[in-house]
Amino acid sequence: MQGCTIHIIEDEVNLANTLKLNLDLEHYKTIVSSTGSSALIDFDKNKQNIHLVLLDVMLSDVNGFEICKYIKQKSPTTPVIFLTAKNQTIDKIKGLKLGADDYITKPFDLEELLLRITNLIKRTQKQNNAVFKFNNGAINFETFEIVDVLGNKRSISKREIGLLHLLTINTNKVISRDDIIEKLWDVNENASARTIDNYILNFRKWFELNPKEPVYFHSIRGVGYKFTMDA
Repeated sequence: MQGCTIHIIEDEVNLANTLKLNLDLEHYKTIVSSTGSSALIDFDKNKQNIHLVLLDVMLSDVNGFEICKYIKQKSPTTPVIFLTAKNQTIDKIKGLKLGADDYITKPFDLEELLLRITNLIKRTQKQNNAVFKFNNGAINFETFEIVDVLGNKRSISKREIGLLHLLTINTNKVISRDDIIEKLWDVNENASARTIDNYILNFRKWFELNPKEPVYFHSIRGVGYKFTMDA
């Protein structure tokens, strides 16, 4: 998938260079980390733009399984492919239980790896069209699930999803209380501004690092509400 970014976490320099070269030839962008500790830093810096992670299990400092666990906590929808010389079934099961999407043992066929990468990104991108990500959190408008700022997953109500959708598709615009009630409540329902206020308070608890000083979810006194995010 042209323009997508692959994060290569591999301490074998020759293999890392080979992977980077071939991915570059396929018009992918690449980020290469040669240690587990640098991988964690690189992932945190670039997680909003990473489309897939190629992850070696046997790293010198931080175990690949621990890195996978960290990645899935920070960005649950980012696909991970393990590349490893550990071919025992128990290791494969452990990796998959941690949320890895594929597990390829060394040595491997490069063409097969490239095909698996392409297919996995296509599938993930299709799934992620329904997912809105920001500030380490995520909103899945199809499954009515969110991932909060701490990485916890929870299911929320249809109306909460509706309000989140209305606010996020109108990023940086104020939506009046009347517009929200008109779009999310039936005419015979007894909606109130207090109900909306309670939803906004919940959103701050879920998505804000400091709910008392919100960065994203704002109440505009006498007018309505706004979801703010830098372009």
